[in-house]
Parts: sequence; structure tokens; C-alpha cells
Amino acid sequence: MLKTKEKTSIVLIGGGGHCKACIDVIETTNFKIAGVIDKKADACEVLGYKILGSDDDLESIVKRNYSFLITIGQIKDPLPRIKVFERIKQLNGRFVTAIGSSASVSKYCTIGEGTIVMHQAMVNSSTKIGINCILNSRALVEHDCTIGDHTHISTAAVVNGNCTIGNRVFVGSNSVIAQGIRVADDVVIGAGSVVIKNILQPGIFVGNPVREISE
Repeated sequence: MLKTKEKTSIVLIGGGGHCKACIDVIETTNFKIAGVIDKKADACEVLGYKILGSDDDLESIVKRNYSFLITIGQIKDPLPRIKVFERIKQLNGRFVTAIGSSASVSKYCTIGEGTIVMHQAMVNSSTKIGINCILNSRALVEHDCTIGDHTHISTAAVVNGNCTIGNRVFVGSNSVIAQGIRVADDVVIGAGSVVIKNILQPGIFVGNPVREISE
């Protein structure tokens, strides 16, 4: 988990709504935003931060020795975030881990590179959070959980103790996952759902109790 008292200059990748929310968080940390990369680079700035270029400029910007954070949103499809993450790693770029000042993160947990922990989120002891994840505002991940790579725990979602959440998962706003539950890779859990049984295959799940639906 990367945390530093010095101001590290970072570049944000993705200039949409999630980027704006991330900027709010990053401004409370010890990172300095150098600018934003957006897909088409057709805007001048995002909340006052300069657009440095488009996806086509990634290689040249990595060579300028910045660190990075992906600020592309993720609901059903994690692939845009994953593709950018893997490309930057191939270019030997570095990612930061951003933890907002109002978040509560146990010193006994681990958080992977490229993950952001947003306003008032909580991560409790003996929990492991993967790489390139989003723990959105007021999300709660309790003790002894494992959250896989490229996973988004959305606003005010609750993951209770001893849960294992797979890779590339989306847990919707105000959802509750009961203690000890296992959730497979590539699962989408809709907003307000309650998960009381293991989800062992990919799919979209909604409701209380949760049930699988077709798209």
C-alpha cells in the first residue's frame, strides 16, 4: 500500500463523473494532481485540472515519470479500467493507492496499488483489498474479508466479516452481503440487494434476497 508524506504528482485517467468524485478525495491526500488523461481529449480541464492528452498519449506521459490513478467509472463492465491498468503496467508505469482523509482504514489491512478509498469508507482489520479497486463513499468492508482485483464496492454498500468477493465484481449502492459469503468473479450485484447465500457463478443478481436475472 503506497502512502507518502511528500507530494507525489499523479495523473488521473478518465475525465468523467467518477473522475470528479475522485478529485474531491485526492485533494484531501498527500498527492498532487498534475492533470487528466481523457479518452478523446476534447475538453480543456476537469474541475480546474488540465487535460494532458488522450489515451493515445499514454506512452509519452508515462515517460514523464508521473504516477497514475485510474478514474474511469465501473458498474457493469470493468474492462475499460482493466485495459488501461494493464497498458500502463506494460509501459512500466506506477500506480498510487489513494485513501481519503475521512476514510477509516485499519493498519492491519492491505490495499493494492491503483485502488481508491473514498469519503467516509471503512476497511477493518485483517482485510485484503486487491489492485485497481474502488471503495466508494461510505462503503464498509468488515474484518477478515478478501476483495478481488478490479472490483467496485459502491456507495454505502456493506460487506460483512469473513466474506470473499471475487475479481471484477460490482457491489451496488446500499447492498448488504452477509457474514461469511463468497461471491464469484464477474458478478454484478444490483443496488439495495441483500446477499445471504453464496454466489458461485458469474451473472447479474438483484433483490432481497438476491436472485439472478438476465440482462
